[in-house]
Amino acid sequence: MHRQSTSKRSAPSNFQLPRTLVRPSFTEVSRAALLAASPDLGNVSVEFIRKNLLSTAPQMLAGTSALSPSHLPSALPKSSLPPYITVPIFPPRGCEHPSYPTHALAISNACPSGPDDVHLIFPVHALVLAAHCSKLPALPPPAPRGSTSVHLPCLPLALPSAPAFAILHAFMYSKRLDAVLTALFPIPPPFLRALTHKTVRATLQSGADLHHLSAHLCAASTANVQILMTHTAHVKELWQDMVALGIDDPALWDTVELAYEIVLGALNLAVMTK
Repeated sequence: MHRQSTSKRSAPSNFQLPRTLVRPSFTEVSRAALLAASPDLGNVSVEFIRKNLLSTAPQMLAGTSALSPSHLPSALPKSSLPPYITVPIFPPRGCEHPSYPTHALAISNACPSGPDDVHLIFPVHALVLAAHCSKLPALPPPAPRGSTSVHLPCLPLALPSAPAFAILHAFMYSKRLDAVLTALFPIPPPFLRALTHKTVRATLQSGADLHHLSAHLCAASTANVQILMTHTAHVKELWQDMVALGIDDPALWDTVELAYEIVLGALNLAVMTK
């Protein structure tokens, strides 16, 4: 589910750094979007739906991994985006009832970086998006699935950062906070092994723990301000995508806030060493 994201991109020269990443006022996810994705849900609560999705994530991930990688492009030029992508499927090992993706999102940058800007392609399950993204409209019905292939409607979507969506895409299925932090910048492995939402909240309240994590990042970046600014840009891009999609997950928001505090502290340490 993960894609190589923004690790090799540098921060733009006009990058502006807010002190905090403001959490917007959120609206509930659309009941119409939920019912469009799964008409039998009725009045089932969103919280119950999300918990059930997490329990069925292995089947969904198995369905995604069963798609032939040679027929599912990771990116397509904007000039040649098809209405559907047909992908052969192979029976996944160790999963008797895989849940195959229903759509393909073609994510582009809202502010293109150049004439060759492309869409990044992500196979998705409509219900996963409907349960997490309040600002997305209901997705169109999926195409009938054949016995040996899936026909995924290919839907273009512009976001502040197309690469940052890869982190959100993985998180909506796995809910792994450690994977979110790992995708942004180097974090001490012992901290990641013990990471829970409770740990995240406790760390945000501990100046000593924040300093330790910032010092680790500063050292891992050789106190290079440009590298640290690039890490900061990645965190900001993730925040912008969360706002654009209307993702309201307290654990994820606290983790992004933690990432921002760590990288700001690392920047301060790097500047002090100059």
